[in-house]
Amino acid sequence: MVSLNWYGQACFEISNSSTVVTDPHDGDSIGLGAPQLEADIVTVSHDHYDHSSGVELVSKAATVTVEESGEEVVGGVNIRGFESYHDKSEGEERGKNLIFTIDLDGIRICHLGDLGHMLDSEKIEQLGDVDVLLTPVGGNFTIDGSEAAEITEEIDPQVVVPMHYKINGLQVPISGSEEFLDSLNEEYGLEERGELRLKALPEEKKVVKLACKV
Repeated sequence: MVSLNWYGQACFEISNSSTVVTDPHDGDSIGLGAPQLEADIVTVSHDHYDHSSGVELVSKAATVTVEESGEEVVGGVNIRGFESYHDKSEGEERGKNLIFTIDLDGIRICHLGDLGHMLDSEKIEQLGDVDVLLTPVGGNFTIDGSEAAEITEEIDPQVVVPMHYKINGLQVPISGSEEFLDSLNEEYGLEERGELRLKALPEEKKVVKLACKV
């Protein structure tokens, strides 16, 4: 069983026998509550405050923090980092961004971080067969909703979870999830959940909009 909970922006808790936390923020700096989490593994897509200011809050003595490209296996969890950019100018505006794939219980989860550009076919091939895609959709600092929909259709996951979009309290100037939901192919049925729990992949493609836990 793999479970996913969302804590705003690009912060997720992904758990089975190990717990992976992605891009932890400290809450206060973005207008949300601080995630009350402990992680075995923390992934950081880039060092901007809304993606890395909470690393110490979720870390414990044995926590491994992954913030470089390459492959690492921690506690049976296979993690691969792929270099990309936070903008459409090869990082000249906002720097680099790491895309991570996280393999747990035979399910490959891909976290796009603050991806700021479209992906070419070579990069998509490098990601492999993605089962669950976590994609930014709010624009301004990342790809926008229509771009996220196009990338989703190119990667072709069975489940897609939007992230990094405007919610109540968030003090970051980005848009909501509406453009993404309106642009995505109709084969993805919409579900709203408090938590995503997967024993196996659903037979039909789904976009799962998670409630923010903070």
